[in-house]
Amino acid sequence: MVNSDIFVCKFNLMRKILLLVVLAWSFSTTNSQNAKPVDNKPSFTRPKLVVGIVVDQMRWDFLYRYTARYKPDGGFKRMLGQGFSCENTFIPYIPTKTACGHTCIYTGSVPAVHGIVGNEWWDNNLMRDVYCTEDNNAKTVGSTDEAGEMSPRNMLATSICDELRLATNFNSKVVGVAIKDRGAILPAGHSANAAYWFDSKSGYWITSNYYMNDLPGWVTDLNGKKLYNKYFEGGWNTLYPINSYAQSTEDVKEYEGKPFGTDQKGFPYDLKRFIDKNPGAIAVTPFGNSFTLDMAKAALTNEKLGADDFTDFLAISLSSTDYVGHTFGPNSVEIADTYLRLDQDLGDFLNFLDEKVGKDQYLVFLSADHGVSQAPGFLKEHNFPGVAVDETRIFRELGLIMKDKFGSDKIIDAYDNSQVYLNHTTIDSLRLNEVAIRKAIINYFKFRNGVSRIVELDNLGNTPVPAKIKEMIVNGYFPKRCGDIQVIFDPHWVNVGAVGTSHGMWNPYDSHIPLLWYGWNIKPGKTNREVYMTDIAPTIAALLRIQMPSGCIGHVIEEVTK
Repeated sequence: MVNSDIFVCKFNLMRKILLLVVLAWSFSTTNSQNAKPVDNKPSFTRPKLVVGIVVDQMRWDFLYRYTARYKPDGGFKRMLGQGFSCENTFIPYIPTKTACGHTCIYTGSVPAVHGIVGNEWWDNNLMRDVYCTEDNNAKTVGSTDEAGEMSPRNMLATSICDELRLATNFNSKVVGVAIKDRGAILPAGHSANAAYWFDSKSGYWITSNYYMNDLPGWVTDLNGKKLYNKYFEGGWNTLYPINSYAQSTEDVKEYEGKPFGTDQKGFPYDLKRFIDKNPGAIAVTPFGNSFTLDMAKAALTNEKLGADDFTDFLAISLSSTDYVGHTFGPNSVEIADTYLRLDQDLGDFLNFLDEKVGKDQYLVFLSADHGVSQAPGFLKEHNFPGVAVDETRIFRELGLIMKDKFGSDKIIDAYDNSQVYLNHTTIDSLRLNEVAIRKAIINYFKFRNGVSRIVELDNLGNTPVPAKIKEMIVNGYFPKRCGDIQVIFDPHWVNVGAVGTSHGMWNPYDSHIPLLWYGWNIKPGKTNREVYMTDIAPTIAALLRIQMPSGCIGHVIEEVTK
């Protein structure tokens, strides 16, 4: 009887346990069926679209120089009046070049960290010149030449576009657009869905197989329209009577370039000769910017940017201001007319964003990659100090000195970005005295007019250089891609040929740039506090509540985020 009682007790206990398990399972199943789905949306809001606009070679003063003729509904007055302006935005490094500027804006970093030390540089490991976005493993997509053998692989840090992609598990879309390859590729970052640039030979918008294997149908269709011919057909005349351009020099100056032929010395410019013959000529006209914005609009529409729950990013660089500025100078009628037309194009583009994305649903920032010096010919004409510097002559003369004093013309590899690159392999193999070589180079520059400082980059700490300039040199110094000796010229001594002008130095005309914020969550206002190009990316990161880029050294501009 005892065993029987034990058996019955165990049986009843097992029945109770089984009943409890069944009830628990039933309760769990019922609750799971009635439970609300997990909400993956953040508790804060983001704009549908971020648009970065870099106006290549735009000096800060261009915001105001032509303000009397900027339209109330144009881009500049609208962004100044309804947006936020950082009036004292500076570039914190040298050289102030296009590739560096675009990279620094989007990485929040400096060449010393992200590695883009110029548009090109002598690579001390590869022992050859390297273009900033060259990639021997990339193939052109969209044409048959080498213009598409590009990628962002030389950039060592992430961009704010990369961080947006990471923050949304790659659901955000990123597209870069520019006439210049570097203006499209570097801002869009390593993980972009696409970057498109203009092949001046074929007349096509192209990309590389770093991004895709075939052009999307909409790009092929757009290429087939040859929109540049539409702009060539109309020619280039001034928007207003030419004698009313009071902020400019006379139309024809001997120190201005002649990109449309030596027979075309001034307005109006006949561009019909370029129809179906020279698509690249569009870049040296204000219509290159219009043409780029045509492409940007098509990208936004066809890629459905800003159309879903994930914030997208459209990175636009407007290259034609740089081409026109280099050719004619910042005091020319041509550059004035280019900015007046750009103002109208930007106003039209903001209207387009209002329609396609929704007013106050997108965030825009507008800045520049660098400024520009007055043309040496203009400076001479008006008795200002300054002169053109012949880099080719400097390199040649240094080679002759090395041959004469040390018996070899292979001692100096290059003179790029105002830096002398020594060939240490040659110096070691010939058992030459590097200290004596450096001294000879320094003496060559020391006695040249227009040279302010000569700096041995690996001994910068012991060189008497003003603190601001020293910091800019340090921020631009990446040893594997930089030279041994840095040359700092006097103000307005410009590395340029017989005509036109250039940029690249520390001076305010090269380093003081505009920075405007407009749209989503931006309150009207301005600050005169000094901020830097490197502050743009962390400010966007703060607004979007995402991580700042991997090499970022900038700070959030709190006036923008309030």
